[in-house]
Amino acid sequence: MQLAQEQISQPNISSPQFRANPYPFYAQLRAAAPVHQVRISRRESAWMITRYNDVLAVLKDERFAKDRFTVMTPEQQAKMPWIPEMMKPLARNMLDLDEPDHGRLRGLVHKAFTPRLIEQLRDRVQSLCDELLDAARRRGRIDLIHDYALPLPITIIAEMLGVPTRDRAKFHRWSSTIVSASSGSEMLRVLPAVWLFMRYLRQFFKQRRAQPGDDLTTALIQAEEAGDHLSEDELLAMVMLLLIAGHETTVNLIASG
Repeated sequence: MQLAQEQISQPNISSPQFRANPYPFYAQLRAAAPVHQVRISRRESAWMITRYNDVLAVLKDERFAKDRFTVMTPEQQAKMPWIPEMMKPLARNMLDLDEPDHGRLRGLVHKAFTPRLIEQLRDRVQSLCDELLDAARRRGRIDLIHDYALPLPITIIAEMLGVPTRDRAKFHRWSSTIVSASSGSEMLRVLPAVWLFMRYLRQFFKQRRAQPGDDLTTALIQAEEAGDHLSEDELLAMVMLLLIAGHETTVNLIASG
């Protein structure tokens, strides 16, 4: 196993070259090095676990943490890439928190995703899929990524949140720029878009508090459990998580399916 580990390269898994076709490397890891150190940027590295049972064991083991700062020494934290002050609220999302904070956020967000909302989304997703495919048929060609996989999730997320039609173009522009960052260090490149997006969202939250709508943003604002609500920063983090996680997973599923 040690020999196999040494013979396997350490590519930057955030690089465009790697992301273009990562599957042979994943297969190599599953076969010879199921726990392997990889680079996620020029300065950052991480351990990649590629076998299902191993991943399941780690997720169930409370000795592992999602919040890296709970297990890092001060020296390790000092070597972390600099995070702009405006970005720090975004780190307080469900994917990066341990219990009890994770459970609290999950409980509040669960109240916003009602069965009625999910059923409404089902019909709209089907309708949008048909629209995108009909447009491709009229053109006589289709780029599966740019004509279908990319616009599908961003459009649905904007509609879920209740973003007004007049704001959709800039919402799509900011969203596309933000999700193009493939690693934490690359977020510096998209900071202007993040700043504009966060400023817009704060104003949008203010509008929805004054004028509630039949949308996910209103549901998240009104979600309540034992007198507890999502804070402004938690709302920001949740919308950003929805945007990044919902967009990337959908695009990858369509592209790789």
